[in-house]
Amino acid sequence: MQLKTMTFHYMLLLLSALPLIKTTSISPGKQAESLIKWKDDLPSSTWPPSLLNSWSLTNLNSLCNWNAIVCTKTNRVSKIDLSNMQITGTLALFDFSLFPNLTHFNLSGNYFRGPIPSAIGNLSRLTTLDFGNNQFSGPIPDSMGLISGLQYIDLSSNVLQGKIPPSTGKLRELQFLDLSYNSLNSSIPSELGLCTNLTYLSLSYNKLNGELPLSLSNLKNLVQLHLSNNLFIGQILPSLVSNWTKLVYLYLYKNSFSGTISAEIGQLTQLESLSLYSNKFSGEIPQSLGKLTQLHVLDLSDNHLTGEIPQSLGKLTLLQVLYLSCNHLTGEIPQSLGKLTLLQRLYLFDNHLIGEIPLSLGNLSRLQELYLFSNNLTGEIPQSLGKLMQLYKLYLSDNHLTGEIPQSLGKLTQLQLLYLSDNHLTGEIPQSLGKLTQLQQLYLSDNHLTGEIPQSLGKLTQLQGLTLPNNHLTGEIPQSLGNLTQLKLLYLSDNHLTGEIPQSLGNLSRLKRLDLSANNFTGVIPRISGMLDPKLLSLSNNNLTGVIPSFLFLAVGLTGLEYLNLSSNSLSGAIPSELRMLTKLDVFNASHNHLSGEIQSALANLLTLNISMYDFSYNNLTGPFPTCGIFNKVPTSAFVGNHGLWSRVEGPTECKSSSTNSKSAKKNIVSIFLYSFLGFIVTAISIAALFLMFGKRSTIRPQVIKTPQNFENFEAMILQEEVKFTFAEVVKAVDDFHEKYCIGEGGFGKVYKAELQSGQVVAVKRLNMDDSNDVPAINLQSFQNEIRTLTTIRHRNVIRLYGFSTRKGCIFLLYEYLERGSLGKALYGVEGVTELGWPTRVKIVQGLACALSYLHHDCSPPIVHRDVTINNVLLEQDFEPRLSDFGTAKLLSIDSSNWTNIVGSLGYMAPELAYIMQVTDKCDVYSFGVVALEVMMGRHPGDMLESQLSESSTSMKGNADLLLKDVLDQRLEPPANELAKAVMLVMSIALACIRTRPRLRPTMHFVSQNLSA
Repeated sequence: MQLKTMTFHYMLLLLSALPLIKTTSISPGKQAESLIKWKDDLPSSTWPPSLLNSWSLTNLNSLCNWNAIVCTKTNRVSKIDLSNMQITGTLALFDFSLFPNLTHFNLSGNYFRGPIPSAIGNLSRLTTLDFGNNQFSGPIPDSMGLISGLQYIDLSSNVLQGKIPPSTGKLRELQFLDLSYNSLNSSIPSELGLCTNLTYLSLSYNKLNGELPLSLSNLKNLVQLHLSNNLFIGQILPSLVSNWTKLVYLYLYKNSFSGTISAEIGQLTQLESLSLYSNKFSGEIPQSLGKLTQLHVLDLSDNHLTGEIPQSLGKLTLLQVLYLSCNHLTGEIPQSLGKLTLLQRLYLFDNHLIGEIPLSLGNLSRLQELYLFSNNLTGEIPQSLGKLMQLYKLYLSDNHLTGEIPQSLGKLTQLQLLYLSDNHLTGEIPQSLGKLTQLQQLYLSDNHLTGEIPQSLGKLTQLQGLTLPNNHLTGEIPQSLGNLTQLKLLYLSDNHLTGEIPQSLGNLSRLKRLDLSANNFTGVIPRISGMLDPKLLSLSNNNLTGVIPSFLFLAVGLTGLEYLNLSSNSLSGAIPSELRMLTKLDVFNASHNHLSGEIQSALANLLTLNISMYDFSYNNLTGPFPTCGIFNKVPTSAFVGNHGLWSRVEGPTECKSSSTNSKSAKKNIVSIFLYSFLGFIVTAISIAALFLMFGKRSTIRPQVIKTPQNFENFEAMILQEEVKFTFAEVVKAVDDFHEKYCIGEGGFGKVYKAELQSGQVVAVKRLNMDDSNDVPAINLQSFQNEIRTLTTIRHRNVIRLYGFSTRKGCIFLLYEYLERGSLGKALYGVEGVTELGWPTRVKIVQGLACALSYLHHDCSPPIVHRDVTINNVLLEQDFEPRLSDFGTAKLLSIDSSNWTNIVGSLGYMAPELAYIMQVTDKCDVYSFGVVALEVMMGRHPGDMLESQLSESSTSMKGNADLLLKDVLDQRLEPPANELAKAVMLVMSIALACIRTRPRLRPTMHFVSQNLSA
């Protein structure tokens, strides 16, 4: 019996010693051989030679002296740190079983790929695991939950997929967990709430979904919580928030959280940064936020918040950033905000705020950016704003402000951007604005300003944009404006300016847009002796006399002119032959003058250009106008009002001259022959192009313009702060733009889906350039327009542009990727029946209306999209719409006639855009109406457009039941009760939008307000 007892004790002793025996049996030599075997499996070119030369068979006995290796007292490996060594490889040959003493394993900042082996569970003593910023893929191994002593896990910025394993709940010692920037697509496991020692939790930038589990309320030690940019839904329960009392940073932005913001958030008294923007929170901002006295950043923008801004926010005296923009807030701006003396940025734009701008805002001495535009503010601009000496951005446009521009604004010597347009301001432009020597943009358009343009504006030598249109300014253009050598945009149209156009404007060598139309200028077009280089030049509707000077076209600086409007003046003489020097000219309007000469000579010059629109109407042009060959598509409206012209509707339709002069007759015969021959060549080339295009092997290149300098001036740029990738990674992600990654193709080029190593997915729009740097002109212009447009706007219903590049033989734009794709795809696919119910369709129309209202009424100058179709509306996971494809967008000068070439999609273009080529914001209104009808009808409303039902909206109201039954999408059950009223409202507004006469259509601001209400 005693022997049996002793034997049993010996067995227990042996069993308890087994781990020690196993550990001691693993010699340092075996560990060294294993590491060398792993190293040899990796591409040798990726190992930094100077750092890892010590990893060698000749150095086996010195393992503990190897670089990146730390050992225990028994000479076994305890730490491996290969961070930021640019190593490429996998963990396939890493023998985890040989490293039981490993406590720190750091491979961050490399290019390791492939799965994380389940054998990692053998590292039972591991406390720190850092694999962040690599290319690991596949699931997170469940075996990781066996490493009970883990305190730090960083797997961020990889391509990990699947779910967060419930086994993570076994990591009771875990304090730091970062799984951000992956492709995890499950809900958060409730077991994660068992990791009660967590102080840092980041799951941002994944595809995680569902509601937050209530078990997260156990994480009472959390200091930082990052759950942004996922697909989380539902409300943030009060029981969750009230337990996170140690939180310092809370980031829940860019999800689909709904409901109200819990009043319990006021219990997070340690909070320094709170970002909830771009969700669907509704209701009022809780007064309890005033208890968060440690807050430095508060961002609640881009939600559906209503009610007034709480006075209690004035207690947040440490606040530096306050973003409440893009909501539905009402009431006045609280005077208490004047107590936030550390505030640097205040964004309240795109709300429904009323009342006057509080005088107390003048106390914000550290304020750098003040955005109050797109509200309903009234009263005068307070003089106290002149005390904001650090202010460099001031946006007060699109309100109802009255009174004069305060002289005190001249004290804001750091100001770079001043936007006061679209108000009711009166009086003169203060001379004191000439002291703002750092000013780059000055927008005062659409007010009631009087008096002369101050000479002092000529001191603003950094100014790039000066827009004063649609006011009541008088006097002459100051000569001093010629000192603004950085100026790119000068709009002075729709005023009462007089005198001659000063020669000094010729000094504006960087000018791209010059609009002086609709004034009372006299004299001749000045001889511009400098290097004026506009793309848009509008001198229409003045009293200019004389001939169109030939130097205007010969000047080197004007060869890039794209838009030239000389209409409604008193110009005389022939159209100069030098017109052909303007090789980039797209629009030429010389109507309503006294031009003379034979029409054929004018057309001969035009034929050398690729002009899409020209207008010679109401002049004194003479001679026969040919109607055969290439001229059979010339619009008659371009030549009406020339009584000496034999037009196709007024005279002969033959291609011959009736002149009795034999020389003239021969000349006309030669001209006709040349035109006919040219017409034959153009027709032949067109047929060949069509044939080759259908053969998918076209070798005919589009007309190109040599523009290498355009691309030299472009720079690769990441525009969004949260983006963590390079363009090299993008090219690698799409395998140098392999066809298998292509998800779409259009006139602009192709679109690719790029899944980056961080797990982030972006859409890449790409345009090729050949070796000679020849770029299709229309495509280059399209991309430049899109870049210019999207970098200036931010709205919940407008696609986000991450960045652009023109390096390595291509130009490409990077956007956020939306998995659901286009509205057209959803509407006509299975989703159209299963998921696009009436509430969702109404929501889509509302979102699209908000986007267009923002472009038309909240951007300065306004932006006309020009191609609103169901295929250019993309859908988020929750069917929130995003307006995209701004390649044809145009910054619309509200003071010009805005003639343009025909751009858009058939079936969606407004009649005036398709026939007389005049673009206004009402063109977008028409296209919106078509899209709204298509969404509700489940088919394109072609018959309705042809029947002109837009003129009889009252008939629809009288026969609502019949029309709802016969017109709405037959795949769905008819809407009922309140939903039927909402659908009826959408249909009524859509019908008003497609009225034939533009002036009878509502504005998008009106449409958006009514649909939102």
